[in-house]
Order: sequence, then structure tokens, then C-alpha cells
Amino acid sequence: MPELAKLYDINLLSEENIKNSVLPYYNLENSEVTSIKFKDTEKQRAVYRITDNDKDYCLKKVYFDKGELLFVYSAVEWLYRNGINAPRILPNKNNGRFVEYENMLFILTPWIDGRKCDYDSKDDILSSCINLSKIHKACFNFFPIKGSTMRKGCNNFFESINKHFERLLLNSNLAFKYGDYFSKIFLTYFDKGLYLAKVSNEILATTNFNNLSTSLCHMDYVNKNLIFDDTDEIWIIDFDKCRIDFCVHDLSYFFRRLLKRDKTNWNIDIVLSCLEEYEKIHPLNIDEYKYLLAYLSFPQKYWKISRDYYRNIDKCNKKTFVNMLSKSVKNFNSQIEFTETFMEYINKKFNVKY
Repeated sequence: MPELAKLYDINLLSEENIKNSVLPYYNLENSEVTSIKFKDTEKQRAVYRITDNDKDYCLKKVYFDKGELLFVYSAVEWLYRNGINAPRILPNKNNGRFVEYENMLFILTPWIDGRKCDYDSKDDILSSCINLSKIHKACFNFFPIKGSTMRKGCNNFFESINKHFERLLLNSNLAFKYGDYFSKIFLTYFDKGLYLAKVSNEILATTNFNNLSTSLCHMDYVNKNLIFDDTDEIWIIDFDKCRIDFCVHDLSYFFRRLLKRDKTNWNIDIVLSCLEEYEKIHPLNIDEYKYLLAYLSFPQKYWKISRDYYRNIDKCNKKTFVNMLSKSVKNFNSQIEFTETFMEYINKKFNVKY
């Protein structure tokens, strides 16, 4: 029965059914429907491009409830009204903010034509960072509309990293126990991984989290969600993960995705250039720099892959995990150099010594 129910849901999301059952709520039943993305996971989502004469729209099935959707709606409206380019959620023919169909929620926005942020373009990277600082500054006083579920992060990062650090130590014991090929690679790079984790842990131990500024944060501020239109104006899309959080958490996530690429691999100059532009609008204090250093220094992939491997060692694809682990450690030397250079920069900037 569960399998039949799942198949039923998928059929409901077919292009033909979307056209016949959802688009009439927007008076778009005569439009062309093209499926762009479908994820049939626990957080099922679907994205469609809707073409009506010379206008294009984005129809999206969201994976969260009405309260969270109202929070997302509030976030987009707040940004739009503060001069940030974000595609507004369009009303249905009854002036509702979404369409509910078969226990699923759909939203419609204008389709943003353009190119995604090019991580190989310094201009794109700097523009994106400047835009993020504008978002944070515009949203310090953000509050959602009545009926919204309040989304808030601001979690204790020190506790989280401390647990990750302990897990790395446990994984090293398991590596000695199993002694397989994965474990040999893990142990070969363990000293470097442990060093990075230790730096992160020790920096966070001295960080005053009460000194971190909070704002509305996108929480998935990466190149696929940053669109440059034909006038080179930057648009931010996909607010599924937005919430109130530390500004520096949003910034850290942006940097980590950028720095793990081969072409921008742990490039300290890019980070410092971005920070210079970001701080022209929203200056950062020493505790925010500490958070950023700790976030970027922790060997995230190395920890996560080894955790997942030893949790599922009897049923996982070991060859796949070996490949993932090998990729995660190949730039450890660059990450260590970045960490030490960035630490030295912070010491000079704030006249401190770690």
C-alpha cells in the first residue's frame, strides 16, 4: 500500500495533471508546462516552468507546511520591499498566497532568466558577497506575518563541533579495528584532519556567541541560487531554507561552497577581497571572524564521510566511500595553509594572539 500511495503522488505531479489541476487556480490552464526538477525524497519537491504566451513562471511544490510557507512568503516580500531582487510569490485568482491540492502546496513566481553566478569570475563572487551583506543589513528587524511558523537557527556551533571532534576520535579507533582500505586512507590523513578539527574546536571555545549579529538568512546562498539577468542585476532565488540565524553562518556557508572547488581551492585572497566588500555594508566583529575561521577550518567532508561509513559499514558501497574520502582529503594541505594564514590575518586585524 505505501508503494501504491507513493506512485499515486508521483502521478499527481505529472505535467498533464499539474496543467489540469493546479494551473487553473492561476488562470494558466492553457499554458505550456515543462518539468524542471523532481526530487522524490522525504522532502519531496518539484519545479516546473510555465510558459504563457510571452511570459514565463516558476511553479514549485514545496515540502513544508503552511506556517513555514508563510514565513518564506514573508521573507521574500520583506526583501523585495527593501530593494533586494527576489521573485515575489504571486497570488492565485482568489488572492491566496499558495494553492493547496491533494495535501500538497504550490507557489508561483516569475521565472528569472539569466545565468547562475560564475565561481570562476571574481566580479560575480564579489557582487554576490555585496548582495549578501545588503540582505543581512536590510533584515535585522525582519518579522514574519501572522500565522507564520518562526524559523530560527542560531544553534550552539561549539557544541556541534565538539561532538564532531569526538566522533573523529571514535572513527580513528574504528579504523584501527577494521583496517580495511577505507580505514587505511582515513588513518593516513588523520593527523591533518585532527589538526583542522582541533583548531576549529579551540577557536569556538573562545567565541562569544552573544556577540554575533542575527538577521534573516538565506542558508543556501550558493551559485545555483544566484542569477545574473541580462543587465547583470543579481537575483536570489529558492528560499526553502531561509530562517533567522547568525549572519556569519550564512556567510560561512557561501565561502565553504566556493573554497572547496579546485579552481578556487582555499584561496585566501578571494575570501579577504569578499570580506572587504561585505564589511563596507555590514562590519564584522572579532567573534564573527572567529566563527568564520572555525567554520572554514573544520574538515567537514572528512568527518561526515567517515561517520557515515562506519555507521553503515556492513551495507554501504565501499568503493564509493573510498572515492569520496580520497576527494575529501586531497586538499588538506591547502586547507591547513588557508587556516593558518587566515588566523594570522585575524590576529593582525584585531591585535590578538591565539
